[in-house]
Amino acid sequence: MFNLLVFTLVGVGAQLVDGALGMAFGVTATTLLIFSGVGAAHASAAVHLAEVGTTLVSGVSHWRFRNVDWKVVLRLGVPGAIGAFLGATVLSSLSTEAATPVTAAILLAIGVYVALRFSVRPPAVAHARTSPHTAKFLSPLGFFGGFVDASGGGGWGPITTSTLLSRGKTAPRTVIGSVSASEFLVAVSASIGFLVGLGHESLGNLLVVAGLALGGALAAPFAAWLVSRVPATLLGTAVGGVIVLTNAHKLLGVVDAGPIASASVTCAIVGAWIALLAVSWKRSRLTPAESSGALERLGVPAPVPLRER
Repeated sequence: MFNLLVFTLVGVGAQLVDGALGMAFGVTATTLLIFSGVGAAHASAAVHLAEVGTTLVSGVSHWRFRNVDWKVVLRLGVPGAIGAFLGATVLSSLSTEAATPVTAAILLAIGVYVALRFSVRPPAVAHARTSPHTAKFLSPLGFFGGFVDASGGGGWGPITTSTLLSRGKTAPRTVIGSVSASEFLVAVSASIGFLVGLGHESLGNLLVVAGLALGGALAAPFAAWLVSRVPATLLGTAVGGVIVLTNAHKLLGVVDAGPIASASVTCAIVGAWIALLAVSWKRSRLTPAESSGALERLGVPAPVPLRER
């Protein structure tokens, strides 16, 4: 009973982050399971099985708060499901350690760009509630994100959310809501893939799955409400910081940096992140007239109010 409570609390925390920022449930939960001694493939299988429930509740919650663009869900989620199935079946018994540094470096660069984009120079169309991206752009992104997510135990949110935010053409709440809703398809497909690749072994750790699913389902509605209320600049900067911090930690582990070097780099990143969040918070507190003037001084057109669109 105590273990169920622990994993339920982990599920609550992971879903609050995932539902509000569009990423980190899989990374958080998978890391915990691997740390407790569960194999990488089995940990990813357990997390994706739990995500079938959490992503369903999260997607419905985001839909209720009008955070979802269904065109993005289909164009991103269906290819993502195909990639997740292939990643789960082909790589169930293989290691993806060789790909970790490359993926982490790419995501680190995207994270820096997203954090700076939304804090120092926010996109002029950051309030657009529908995405202009076509299937030609979204489908390869979804396929790659689903493949990495299933084979690496996480990555759907960091790859898809960060890429869409870096394009600066859609409101962060719409990006996060649409990515969260499409993740349901990815979780179902990956779970089926692991069942094929691992057999009944993929159904192990049911206590962990139950705890993560329960905690995630409980936190999903609040996370969906949170993303519809937090200013776009803060959301974008927060997402960028999470991406940078997570992937910097991965790269430090790959190069086997010592504890002093790792602590120094981490402190520097956190300090810069806090400074950018302060800039974003200050910008979000400006009146419309003050915000327009600040944007004009930066050479950025002021966003058009929703009632004038």
